[in-house]
Amino acid sequence: MRSRRVVRVTESAGGVRQRNLARILRIVHLEGPLSRAALTEATGLNRSTIGDLVVELMSAGLVEERSPDPRRRVGRPSPVVASDPRVVALAVNPEVDALTLAVIGLDREIRDRVRVEVDHLLSPEETAALVGTHLAAWREGALADARVVAVGVAVPGLVRATDGLVRHAPHLLWTDVALRDLVEKATGLPVVVGNDAGMGAHAEHLFGAARGVDDVVYLNGGASGIGGGLIVHGIPVGGAGGYAGEFGQNRPGIADSSDRRSAGGVLEDDVSRTRLLAALRLTTADEPALADALRTSRAPGVVEEVARQRRILATALANAVNVLNPSMIVLGGFLAMLAEQDLDGLTAAVQAQAMPANGEDLVIRSAALAEDRLLIGAAEAAFADLLREPGVSAVPATAHEA
Repeated sequence: MRSRRVVRVTESAGGVRQRNLARILRIVHLEGPLSRAALTEATGLNRSTIGDLVVELMSAGLVEERSPDPRRRVGRPSPVVASDPRVVALAVNPEVDALTLAVIGLDREIRDRVRVEVDHLLSPEETAALVGTHLAAWREGALADARVVAVGVAVPGLVRATDGLVRHAPHLLWTDVALRDLVEKATGLPVVVGNDAGMGAHAEHLFGAARGVDDVVYLNGGASGIGGGLIVHGIPVGGAGGYAGEFGQNRPGIADSSDRRSAGGVLEDDVSRTRLLAALRLTTADEPALADALRTSRAPGVVEEVARQRRILATALANAVNVLNPSMIVLGGFLAMLAEQDLDGLTAAVQAQAMPANGEDLVIRSAALAEDRLLIGAAEAAFADLLREPGVSAVPATAHEA
């Protein structure tokens, strides 16, 4: 009988070290500043190993140590480890009425944010050029001391997961656009492109209303319509091509025919930011302005339009509950504004139309990250490679070192 040779593949010491560096960096990124003692407890590594790893991350410019809390008087104080705020990502969200950009630190602080309102649909080339122009200006000012890791772009449309190709952003009139290549050329940085609602769902799961919740349906209402994202068993679900979550393209049942405004239309044709603006007699508004207008208006036309959209939204959410059985639904953008008119009432309307077992423990919440949710999600996508492999070579030089 021929003998069998058993080969065991073990992880190299270098691989283990990289994995532990990634663990520490991700912990302080997600949880905020922590003492070395807290990192020791969280990872199960010994104190000397934690110390060595922290020093290596400091030498890479990824974390910094701060003095311990002076109020702690019992035992030997432990230095506090925090993400270095000079490590940043550029987050971008093109929409039909504006281009929003933000500089977001590895410490999760938003260092700067700008909304560029436009009176025309942005082309992909114009979008990339604006990103490059604003980045150059920031590097001369607010980012003079920063290390810009990458750019994350949250697009309101279908984005192919494998290469970031924008297959179809219907409201922007973009089809098969290599946006990643355009923005990389304009900025000289690595670029990650994804669906805006999927990025928003990820952000709310990490830091917002759905933190610690494993089964979540997220719906985002923006100027380009309604998109969505899914978290199943704690994992973001994009589908075979990355196109999952397009709730706005579903056709919900509308019980009262008088509620329908678009014959044969999809959800986002009837539940619409544009229709809310029209009822308010506004031509444009950012999210805080729209929320304030809806909250304060008592005009009969506005009250009726809000009630109509809430009825249709409740049916659409009940369908999602029946199919996916989430423990939580998170609503962002103008959908959160509709919900906040009467959150308990919306929850009850959804439960009344869903299967009793599916909806019995359902919680509906507004996005906790408010108008920053999509940008924070885009920044997380930009930080992903660095958090996965935080070696010295993973952090690019500053603008002045390049």
